[in-house]
Amino acid sequence: MKKALISASVVVAFALYCVHAHDEQNEAPKVTPNSQANQPANTTTRTTTATASTSQSTGQFKDGSYTGTSVDAYYGYIQVKATVSDGKLTDVTFLDYPSDRRESIEINSQAMPMLKQEAIQSQTAHVDGVSGATDTSAAFIESLQAALNQAKS
Repeated sequence: MKKALISASVVVAFALYCVHAHDEQNEAPKVTPNSQANQPANTTTRTTTATASTSQSTGQFKDGSYTGTSVDAYYGYIQVKATVSDGKLTDVTFLDYPSDRRESIEINSQAMPMLKQEAIQSQTAHVDGVSGATDTSAAFIESLQAALNQAKS
């Protein structure tokens, strides 16, 4: 009888854990402060040809479009293109991002607009990471930084 009671308790505890873990995965991503701890140690960069087109500018960056490196985000690669007008970052376009898994689609559909908006507002690649999209955030930051490095005046 004692063994059956202990076994039943373990099964119930495991079931509760599974339900709790499933609910956490379905939560919307939240913005968290960016730190080195949030960035994966195994981030690798895929070699790509960076392109840039430039013209006159009056701000901290040269006008044009700059393609960042393609960076491993665990379930796929992230690559962005930064557009600079009047010396300011005006747009960030995702050229490549993980989109072959349902979970990746859900995470990226929420994280990508947040990352883009924050980068444009702050005029830098040093943006807060998105909770639940840590790998995407780190890869975005690295790719955007590579693009902005090309655009430095």
